[in-house]
Amino acid sequence: EFPEAAQIALEEKEHEEQLLEMLDEERLRYTGSIVLGMNDALVELTGVLAGLTLALQNTDLIALTGLITGISASLSMASSEYLSMKTDAAEGSHPLKGAFYTGCAYIATVVVLVLPFFIFSHYAVCMGVSLVMALLVIGGFNYYISVAQDLPFVHRFREMAMLSMGVAGISFLIGYLVRVFMGVEI
Repeated sequence: EFPEAAQIALEEKEHEEQLLEMLDEERLRYTGSIVLGMNDALVELTGVLAGLTLALQNTDLIALTGLITGISASLSMASSEYLSMKTDAAEGSHPLKGAFYTGCAYIATVVVLVLPFFIFSHYAVCMGVSLVMALLVIGGFNYYISVAQDLPFVHRFREMAMLSMGVAGISFLIGYLVRVFMGVEI
């Protein structure tokens, strides 16, 4: 009914798109490195923690093992990203920065996932809180990327969540089977 309002809405949409195009944060240039570190940590560590939770059923041992595993894996992933970027040698890429972003994203994710095992005393509660934290990390990161790069949120969130939770479920089963068949009681 109001053509002026439609024109204003169109102009606002154009301004939003122009602002998004101008957005040139360094983190956005290294989104691939951040995704690599964060997603690998989410998939690998939720799996490790799920397997250890059922196998060990001791929050101190799970926390210690998860932290050592996570830090070691973050160093491995950062060095792999460095070598990968150095091999590709794309214009304007900085392998050391890519490795830094990969390693930092990995370690930050490790801290978030392992922290419940240092806070709570029951291993099942810790695992549940850790899985919720994993979903929050996935949601937060995908929201940021969706807004900054104008990408669909729901599909990306669902895909990452299913991968992480699927690996955690399989690892939980593996931990249970190892515990039963090897007769490990701690």
